[in-house]
Amino acid sequence: MFARLALCSRLPSRIRQSNVCPVSIRGFSQAKFLLPRSHGKSFAHRSELKQAKRIVVKLGSAVVTRGDECGLALGRLASIVEQVAMLQNQGREMMIVTSGAVAFGKQRLRHEILLSQSVRQALHSGQNQLKDISVPVLEARACAAAGQSGLMALYEAMFTQYSICTAQILVTNLDFHDEQKRRNLNSTLHELLRMNIVPIINTNDAVVPPPVPNSDLQGVNVISIKDNDSLAARLAVEMKADLLIALSDVQGLYDSPPGTDDAKLIDIFYPGDQQSITYGTKSRVGIGGMEAKVKAALWALQGGTSVVIANGTDPKVTGHVITDIVEGKKIGTFFSEVKPAGPTVEQQTEMARHAGRALASLLPEQRGEIICCLAELLTEKKDEILSANRKDMELATSTGCLSQPLINRLSLSTAKLNSLAIGLRQLAVSSGNSVGRVLRRTRVANNLELEQITVPIGVLLVIFESRPDCLPQVSALAIASGNALLLKGGKEASNTNKILHQLTQEALSIHGVADAIQLVSTREEVEDLCKLDKMIDLIIPRGSSELVRDIQRAAKGIPVLGHSEGVCHVYVDSEASMDKAIDVVKDSKCDYPAACNAMETLLIHRDLLRTPLFDQIIDMLRTEEVKIHAGPRFASYLTFSPSEVKSLRTEYGDLECCIEVVDSMQDAVDHIHKYGSSHTDVIVTENEETAEQFLQQVDSACVFWNSSSRFADGYRFGLGAEVGISTARIHARGPVGLEGLLTTKWVLRGEGHTVADFSEQGSMKYLHESIPVPQGHIN
Repeated sequence: MFARLALCSRLPSRIRQSNVCPVSIRGFSQAKFLLPRSHGKSFAHRSELKQAKRIVVKLGSAVVTRGDECGLALGRLASIVEQVAMLQNQGREMMIVTSGAVAFGKQRLRHEILLSQSVRQALHSGQNQLKDISVPVLEARACAAAGQSGLMALYEAMFTQYSICTAQILVTNLDFHDEQKRRNLNSTLHELLRMNIVPIINTNDAVVPPPVPNSDLQGVNVISIKDNDSLAARLAVEMKADLLIALSDVQGLYDSPPGTDDAKLIDIFYPGDQQSITYGTKSRVGIGGMEAKVKAALWALQGGTSVVIANGTDPKVTGHVITDIVEGKKIGTFFSEVKPAGPTVEQQTEMARHAGRALASLLPEQRGEIICCLAELLTEKKDEILSANRKDMELATSTGCLSQPLINRLSLSTAKLNSLAIGLRQLAVSSGNSVGRVLRRTRVANNLELEQITVPIGVLLVIFESRPDCLPQVSALAIASGNALLLKGGKEASNTNKILHQLTQEALSIHGVADAIQLVSTREEVEDLCKLDKMIDLIIPRGSSELVRDIQRAAKGIPVLGHSEGVCHVYVDSEASMDKAIDVVKDSKCDYPAACNAMETLLIHRDLLRTPLFDQIIDMLRTEEVKIHAGPRFASYLTFSPSEVKSLRTEYGDLECCIEVVDSMQDAVDHIHKYGSSHTDVIVTENEETAEQFLQQVDSACVFWNSSSRFADGYRFGLGAEVGISTARIHARGPVGLEGLLTTKWVLRGEGHTVADFSEQGSMKYLHESIPVPQGHIN
């Protein structure tokens, strides 16, 4: 704070006494200060862009101007100003290189010319009827002179809404080529930034010699030093900016002209990749084009400034494109000098899809051999696996960044690996009747037969936290179902995941499909992975409810299979057996509290209060050191109750649970429907009629009678393994094993049949006769 007061005291007196700049300083004082970094080397990864202190935002002509190329896109410009102001008030130093003076001037001059001509015609003709008025070709420098003041006034008015001062700077080539002028420009900009003022820079198009004529603005030439791309790059390097954001009317840099077949957006562009690019035409306005942008970006990168080229005109992203880039999100094309050792996630996805098709074409016995090989490797290499897991455990414990439930999930043991191997062998046996299985055969007409057969979904993305044992399980299921697989594990299990993935690829290599399963080890944000809707067919999250919800929000174009919470209930009925009730409650809560199928709420029938059964359940929970939270009704029965529960929808994931009282089985069902998560719910009773009503009425993926909630598991169900438990109501539900990772396709075999053959005038009739399908028949 004292440093900021000192900064204010150093301002010239005429500025300190004004009504604008002190407000700007106050806004600055609330900022989260970013320390300036040593310049000379650009950021290597997008995630580092959060550290950018000094940022240049270049607004291309297509961003600033309207679609009719006459006048400004005010709404778009307002959202950009809002983002720049937000970053400025965070303590960053923002500069804008803008186009738009010519377009704004063209609008003003056209209006003046039309008004003048209409007045002259009215005076000379003396009639109200006017002839068609034609607008002459407008000279670009005149347009720039007429529009520059209006453009600046607009910026000033917009930034004033956020208590931020702006300053206009017009430049020409001489300001960079003349050493004295260059130093003056540098000094002026530094002084403005020191005073928390946003410089708005534009080329002085009113005095710059015109370039070779073109028809960019339908007769109006946009004039600049060369173009605003080179101006922004030169300015960014001159001012030692950390980041240059160049906004245009395309999503970024493509490997071929946008709109052409197979054109792909380049996520990261490296120096030396120019030969792999085919440039198309430039934007509808401006004189740069993508080739000019790339050359300018590479020049800035060489000078130590990171660059992102992105779309500033897309209404879906314009309102947050600049802030998203600074937050490190995958927006546009990021220019980097550091090329990663391995493939990009897009390349990994392509590799997985290609190898996945080969995997699906293998014989069922061959896929089974791969899974059996993986099972053997889990036991043969257990010492190496456990050694890697100990490294992850030690790091997680020493940093204290993980909760105890997550540390429990992170841990592997010999028993866990043996159990995994058993499940995989079980899956290998069942995998023989999966891909290509004929579900239905129909004789549509004579010599026209239809089959519905099972096929892989395509490319799966599984995102999992802490649980490295998830990797071989999910991999085996992908192999059995013939699906390509992308795995994104948490960094807390990186050592364990790495060796488990190596073993998985070793098993796949026996039939030449090692690339079918990829481990994403780059710094890809989960939100960015969820945007690969043209490459990924299904996302399966395995982790906390927060992770699942975040993925469900982010993956708007890709289906998500999973559940957001595991709020599981055990209801102890008035006619429950004491031994069964104690055993089921104990196992459901204490066997593995961190699991999603562990009991979180215990519902007790009102008649059981103050009975030996209730007392023994409480004693057992206390012996197991389970922390009890009282529900509202349970608390009302007690003089001195445990802490009252904050929410009846809580997933504790630890040795904690809620106890609540209900009046009947129907009351228990209503409570489960209101507060549960449709995961797994249990009734303990000796009354078969009550149990059957409970099993029928409870709308959860798994509903049990006199058995622990912990049975909700693919391995325990005999599925061999599972990718998770789904609470969705379409496709797979409950533990999702092999069947849940398959879809179907229809195959029709005919002999030149046409639909016209079955019209009223046609010679054929539909039969639609079912043809028996032999059990286990593979197409």
